[in-house]
Amino acid sequence: MAQTMSRHSVKIIHEGGFGAEVPVELIEDEGGWAPYLSVEDARKLDTVRLALKRGDIAAAASYGRVFELKRVAG
Repeated sequence: MAQTMSRHSVKIIHEGGFGAEVPVELIEDEGGWAPYLSVEDARKLDTVRLALKRGDIAAAASYGRVFELKRVAG
């Protein structure tokens, strides 16, 4: 029987002029595709990406820290 473990991680989502740090759980097991996200965490990342795309910073910020990205050099 394969042992399944999880660990905390942060995924960074970039959309337009914004970025977000979203906490997720990475699932590790002895199978071939580890580490991977749960379906819930994958949906959370999609929700944050869509919120940033439409400019809904409050919705995105409910899942993690949101940053405005600025170009500093050409």
